[in-house]
Amino acid sequence: MNFNNKVAIVTGAGIGIGFEIAQQLAKQGAIILLNDQDEQAAIAAAAKIRGLGGRCQATVGDAGEVGYIQEMINEAVETFGRLDLAIANAGITTYGDFLDYTPDRFQQLINLNLRGTFFLIQKAAKQMISQGQGGRILLMSSVTGHQYHPELTAYGMSKAAIRFLAKTLGVELAPYGITVNAISPGATLTERTSAIDGGDFSRQWEQITPTKRPADTQDIAHAALFLLAPQSSQITGQTLIVDGGWTATSPPPVPTNTTT
Repeated sequence: MNFNNKVAIVTGAGIGIGFEIAQQLAKQGAIILLNDQDEQAAIAAAAKIRGLGGRCQATVGDAGEVGYIQEMINEAVETFGRLDLAIANAGITTYGDFLDYTPDRFQQLINLNLRGTFFLIQKAAKQMISQGQGGRILLMSSVTGHQYHPELTAYGMSKAAIRFLAKTLGVELAPYGITVNAISPGATLTERTSAIDGGDFSRQWEQITPTKRPADTQDIAHAALFLLAPQSSQITGQTLIVDGGWTATSPPPVPTNTTT
């Protein structure tokens, strides 16, 4: 997979899955505009990628705000000359019982997970269309958008919407040579999930995942690069589940009662 001089925006990439996708793209020659709302995390992540020989610039802001999304597009084009890849990774996970879930928490979830994703696609697609050379757009769904998971009704709803968005926009943008796909990660070890349940996250998912382990960020990043690659031009409107087989059986973990 050759990403030499391909310009990519990756949102929510200060740590975790987003960072690993940005890092793997940079290793394959892509130029990265790395977003995170946490300024310290964004700057540190970009510096780490540059330290490994990659080309990466940090941009700090809320990936759910439409005005800032346009600023990111403009920054990519003004700094690097074009935009080829857009990865809408930024999102939040909020646990909570359906009967107690508040409007404020719902709005916060929707603003980033859905509004941010929708308008990043829209504005990235407009830029790619103006360039006339197609492009790749990748969304981040979740297995909770396919299967039941305790205390994740609102989150799962947002992630189900994202995979439907990939399906419809894969059709709508196909005439422009732009593919739109999504990944649905299963349980994945990141800085955030490692702290869930007092560090017991990995043990729980080892017991209920057919491959006997949760995913790591490289598992998700490798799938991302496959869908973003030039060789994947005939794959669009699809959602790739990367979960070690969990959705085939779907035993739920013990509820966490944790908000992240």
